[in-house]
Amino acid sequence: MKIIPLKIFSLSLILFLSLGIYSCKDQNSEKENTQTSEAKTKENAEPFFKLSLAQWSLNKPIFAGDLDPMDFAEKANELGFEGIEYVSAFYAEQIKEAENPEEAMQKVLDTLKAKSEEFNVKNVLIMVDGEGELASPVKAEREEAVENHKKWVDAASFLGAHSIRVNLFGSEEPEEWKTSSTKGLKALSEYAAEKNVNVLVENHGYLSSNAELLVEVIEDVNMENCGTLPDFGNFCLKREGGERWEAECIEEYPKYQGIKEMMPYAKAVSAKSYAFNEEGKETKLDYERILKIVQDADYTGFVGVEYEGEDLSAEEGIQATKELLIEVGSELNTNNN
Repeated sequence: MKIIPLKIFSLSLILFLSLGIYSCKDQNSEKENTQTSEAKTKENAEPFFKLSLAQWSLNKPIFAGDLDPMDFAEKANELGFEGIEYVSAFYAEQIKEAENPEEAMQKVLDTLKAKSEEFNVKNVLIMVDGEGELASPVKAEREEAVENHKKWVDAASFLGAHSIRVNLFGSEEPEEWKTSSTKGLKALSEYAAEKNVNVLVENHGYLSSNAELLVEVIEDVNMENCGTLPDFGNFCLKREGGERWEAECIEEYPKYQGIKEMMPYAKAVSAKSYAFNEEGKETKLDYERILKIVQDADYTGFVGVEYEGEDLSAEEGIQATKELLIEVGSELNTNNN
């Protein structure tokens, strides 16, 4: 056996231990850097979508006279939103009652456009209600509804909004509803295409909340500017007493399934909210599950905050919904990257 001199052995041992110590230090340093980088990524993460404010979230202060609908852009900017979604009903009555409705409409639009530019918010869409039933089986009624909606297509075009949201009410018999819906929606979409405006259908009750049937209608229309606006909460198919609104829902379409079916055709998304727990989670809707469905559809457009709860004020509910969307949307975005 060869004897190694003690001096050489000692030097070798010191060198080996030194290399080991530095190696551990390097590994620990790399681990710390990785953890710091991941923490910074999460801290700086943003949602995979943009945030808009649905004007309906402010319906209580508007109806109470505490907020002028003409000041919507200013309020949205104050609450930290990038985009805004108008509700036609907040302006329609004063326009209809005016001596010159066309002139009154233009005056309203001029003001809304100027305000959106002043407060640096993007006009996203107009939610149109009360202009007739696009799915009426009666041809004359359906055509009148199409004509009534055209002024809001023109309004969206003037404001630079990409879409109007419409309802598909009319027949209550599924096959008849599909046929009438396709005819009404196609006629309006053809007009809107000339103005570079989308026509979007929301699940808004009755057969329009049957996502499977609604998708069949969208596919039958078969136009690029005709799509959906999935709402997280509006999947009631039938209410007590046959009422359209307010009454208790007695039959509902599976909401998560419905959102998933509508998302491939979505050009806008409505984040409905009702109530929150102490941790800031929505108690009636699984936002993590829903937003994962939205993300999986490769949607990166605007998600509109639409608070409809009773426990919080309008502004508190809006902020709670906004914060939840940012939290969940940012986490999903980080995990996806």
